[in-house]
Amino acid sequence: MKTILRILERAGDFRPTLYLKIENPPFMALVIEATPEPGPTGLPAISIAHYGEQNGDLMRDPEMCFELSKPPLCGLTLSSFYFRNDYLGVEQYSRYRDGENYVFRPDLHRQHETFARQWDRNLRSQGFLEAFTDKSIHG
Repeated sequence: MKTILRILERAGDFRPTLYLKIENPPFMALVIEATPEPGPTGLPAISIAHYGEQNGDLMRDPEMCFELSKPPLCGLTLSSFYFRNDYLGVEQYSRYRDGENYVFRPDLHRQHETFARQWDRNLRSQGFLEAFTDKSIHG
């Protein structure tokens, strides 16, 4: 998710009040926001989503959630744990907490990471990094 990481950097990095909305017609707006709850390993998390509308309801197309980490001597990284597409009726967790237990579904996590890489390439080619401006920052 290099494009998303560059957008976060331009927005002043992660913060608990983060809310970005990038308008880039003719594409659906891209929303990047901090989630109120941490990810499954307790790290800060963000939601990234395109939103459409159907019968007056906002529809995620798709939404993915990622934990943010910054290992020593490394840059910020994103690791997926959630995927949702309302138009397809799909909601999946590849990593989550079940009580005190950490649950990891490696095959599903690989699928999420593969999808995230492709989505990131699409966001880059569609010009979302260039479409980001200070007006995209709402929080």
